Amino acid sequence: MRFLRDESKFAQGKIAFLQYLSVGVFLLILGGYWNLQIRNEEIYSLKAERNRIKALPIPAPRGKILDRDKRVIVDNHSSFSVLLSRETLKEEHLKPIAEGLDLDYDELLAKLKRHRARPKYQAIFIKEELTPAEIAFVESHRDPDTYPELELIHTERRVYPESGFGAHLIGYVGEVSESELNLADFAKYQQGDLVGKTGIERQYNDLLAGVDGQRQVLVDNKGNERRTLGMKPAVPGKPVELTIDLDVQTVMELAMDGRRGGAVALDPRNGEVLAMVSRPGFNLSSLSSRERNRQWREIFSNPEKPLLNRAIQAQMAPGSTFKPIVALAALESGEITNDTSFGCGGGLNFFGRYFHCHNKKGHGATTLKKALAQSCDVYFYNVGNKIGIDKIAEYAKIAGFGAKTGIDLPAEAEGTLPSSKWKIRALREKWYGGDTISVAIGQGYLTSTPIQLAHAIGGLAIGGIWHTPHLLKGEPASKPARKADLNLDHVRFVVDGMCEVVNGWGTATNSRVPGVEMCGKTGTAQTVSNEYQKARNIHVKDNAWFVAFAPRVNPEIAVAVLFEEGEHGNLAGTIARDVVKAHFDKKARKDMSQSQPGAATAGLQTPAGGAGN
Repeated sequence: MRFLRDESKFAQGKIAFLQYLSVGVFLLILGGYWNLQIRNEEIYSLKAERNRIKALPIPAPRGKILDRDKRVIVDNHSSFSVLLSRETLKEEHLKPIAEGLDLDYDELLAKLKRHRARPKYQAIFIKEELTPAEIAFVESHRDPDTYPELELIHTERRVYPESGFGAHLIGYVGEVSESELNLADFAKYQQGDLVGKTGIERQYNDLLAGVDGQRQVLVDNKGNERRTLGMKPAVPGKPVELTIDLDVQTVMELAMDGRRGGAVALDPRNGEVLAMVSRPGFNLSSLSSRERNRQWREIFSNPEKPLLNRAIQAQMAPGSTFKPIVALAALESGEITNDTSFGCGGGLNFFGRYFHCHNKKGHGATTLKKALAQSCDVYFYNVGNKIGIDKIAEYAKIAGFGAKTGIDLPAEAEGTLPSSKWKIRALREKWYGGDTISVAIGQGYLTSTPIQLAHAIGGLAIGGIWHTPHLLKGEPASKPARKADLNLDHVRFVVDGMCEVVNGWGTATNSRVPGVEMCGKTGTAQTVSNEYQKARNIHVKDNAWFVAFAPRVNPEIAVAVLFEEGEHGNLAGTIARDVVKAHFDKKARKDMSQSQPGAATAGLQTPAGGAGN
C-alpha cells in the first residue's frame, strides 16, 4: 500500500510539472505576440515590409559643363550599372560574379569591407558602363536560383572630351573616399557616392550633383519584382557655364601638345579665364569610374605627375618675366627714371661674385626700354642692387606674387615671394646682397605659377587693377578687385618696353601677331645652378616662360606660358602668340558676321606658323 501511495505522489508531481510548463510556454508565446503586435508593432511591421519591398536608387544625372558661348564641354550619356544587394548576398557567389563582370576579386572584397558600416538594405555599385556581354551576364544570372544579389539599373554617366582635352580644368568624378567624408564639403554624402574629385567637378560639385531618386518595388519571397509601388524621381544637377572660350582653349591645347608645362589666358578687365592647359595630361574617363583600374595606377605613379595642374600649381622661378615688376618698383620708388642708363659688358661683379648677362658680348649703354626689350640682366642687377629686396617684394606683393590669386579651382599654389623677413622666418638666415641680384632677374628664392604671372602682368597692363581670376560665368569673383595707386606714366614706361619685346627689336619678334599690337616678356629660368651642373657633369635644360597682353591700349587678353625645359623664352612666346591670334581672329569673325547679316561664319583658323613653332 505504501508503494502505491508513493507511485501516486510521483505521478501527481509529474502532471503538476507538465501543467506549470505548459502555462509557462503559453505565457511566453502570449508575451511574444503582445511584443510583436502591440508593443513594437511599427518596428516589426517595417521589418516585414523590407522583406517584400525593395528600394532601388535612381542616380541623378550631373549638370552639363558649358563654355562661355553655351557650347557643351562635358555631357552625360545613357548606360547601365550593376549593384550588389547585401541582404541576399552569399559569400560563395562573389568569385563567379567577379569573373563574370571582369572585376578584381580582391578589390570587390575590399569594396564590401569599406561599405560594411552602411545598412544592409542599401545596395552598392560594383561596376558601371557595362558592356553588352556584361549586361547579358547580369540579366541571365540575377534570378533567385543563381545570383539574386545582382541588380541592373539605368544610369547617366559623364562624357568627357577625348585625348585629355581640358582635363585639369574640368576635373573628374569618383567615389567619395573615407578621408573626404570627414570634410565639411562632403558631410551630406556617404560611402559609395560619386563626387567631384578635382577641377570644376570638385569646385562646383554641389551645383552639378543633383539629388538621387528612388524606386520602390514589390517582390515575392524569392526576390522577383511584382510591381512598382512608388517612385521619387531624381533631380538633375544644374548646368555650369564657364568663362572658357572653346576656340581659344582648343588652340592652347594644340600649341601645348607634346610639351610639359602650363598655360593660362584671362581677360584682365574682369578676371574671366579664357583658357587653361596643363601638360602632360590624362584621360578623364579612366579616372571617372568607381573602379581604380590599371590606367589609374599608371597615371598616379607617373614620375611626370600628369595629375598636377601646372597652370595653377607649378611653382617655379619665372625668370625674366619678373623684370617688369622690378622695373615698376624702381620707377615708383624714384631710384631710376625711364632714361636711367647702365652699361652692360656681358656681366658685372657684385659682392665678390661675377654675375653673367645672357648676352655674353654685352648690350652696351642700356636704358629701361632697351633693357626690357632685350632682357638685359646687367641692367636689372644694377636696379635690384639699388632698390633692395624689400622694395621689390613690396611691389611684387601688390601685383599678387607670393599669394593665391583666388581662382575658383581647388589646390591652387601660392608660390614664394622672398624678402629679408621671409628668409629669417623660413630659413633662419639673414638676407645677403647677392640674393637680391638673383631675384632681380626672377631667379633665386622667387617662384611663381602661370596663373599668378598672367594675373600680375595683366593687372599692371590695365593701370594697376587686379581682378580675381574666375571660371564661373556671370558670377562675381571670390574676392573684390585690388587697385594700386600707381603713377600711370611709370606703367606706360613698362608697357612700352614690353611692346618692344615683340614689335621692335626685342627677344620675341617671332611672336608678332599681324594687325594686333601684342606686348610681352620672355623668360629663361634655371632649375639647377651652373655650379651644380658642372660638378655633376650634367646638362639640365632651362625652363622657358612668356607673358603677354594685347592690345597695347585697353588690353583684353593676358597670357602666361610655362614651357618646362623649353630653354628659350621665345619658344614659349610662339605658344602665347597662337592663343592671342585665336582670340582676335574669333573677334574679327564675330564683328564681320554682325556687320554683314547672313554672312557665313568661318571655321576656326589655324594660327600663323602653326601651333608651337
